[in-house]
Amino acid sequence: MAFTAKDVVELRDKSGAGMLDCKKALTDANGDMEKAAELLRERGIAKAVKKEGRIAAEGVVGAYVCAKCGAGVLLEINCESDFVSRGEKFHGIVDSVAKVVAENKPADVDALLNCKLEGATVKDFITNATAVIGEKISIRRFVIFETKGKIETYIHMGGKVGVMVEAENFKAGAEESLHDVALQIAASKPSYLVPSEVPAEVLEKEKEIMLVQMQNDPKNANKSKEILEKIVAGKLGKYYSENCLMEQAFVKDDSQKVSAVIGDKFKVVRFARFEMGEGLEKKSENLQDEVAKQIEAIKK
Repeated sequence: MAFTAKDVVELRDKSGAGMLDCKKALTDANGDMEKAAELLRERGIAKAVKKEGRIAAEGVVGAYVCAKCGAGVLLEINCESDFVSRGEKFHGIVDSVAKVVAENKPADVDALLNCKLEGATVKDFITNATAVIGEKISIRRFVIFETKGKIETYIHMGGKVGVMVEAENFKAGAEESLHDVALQIAASKPSYLVPSEVPAEVLEKEKEIMLVQMQNDPKNANKSKEILEKIVAGKLGKYYSENCLMEQAFVKDDSQKVSAVIGDKFKVVRFARFEMGEGLEKKSENLQDEVAKQIEAIKK
């Protein structure tokens, strides 16, 4: 499978590796982006490559907890420019739609678009908002937590990152600790709650990559594969400490794990973390070309 210079640049942006290393990895992987990313990791050139890719879209992540029904919502709505995403009108749109999600609990975005808002459907509401603001607005995703427990939400940098946490067995006075957990998730990006949640196929892939890394290290030249596999098994603790919330070092005091900070104050049941625009790319144009297009449009 052939690859282009654009593919090399994309792999560089995702992995942080150099252009030549990315080109060689793509060549060795016959143009397969995922395989090339794995090769970079195996060679110790790049860290884990996030499938989401680079973040380039504009928009806002919002959160809402319904006082009546107790449901919590984390929602992402996208627009075309950072200028619009920072405006009060756009934030108002996000807040209004988040309330509709909490009250109606639609199954997906398509179902949400058919819900009622201000005497019309959400779809019509978004269409009208697009006409007023002058940019395309799209509801990208949402998650709903329905619980009899407690929900904490945290929005970072005006909507660049949003977090929602559900806790049970909540003890009085533990509000600050629960908020700290939300901050932890925003900052440390855990993928799982506890090690037992990590899928077996994910662990196997990590073990494979670690094993290849060790086999490529000259210091391990005289060690058998069996010994290396035992060393790899011991290294999984680091993977858990980076990817599992309860095993992470607490951001406010790295001498403690998150699990120790929580203690018996409450039990974290689940969490969600949205980073605005992850996996999307916004259109970019050369300024000179953009101005030329505007002049042509005026001439017409």
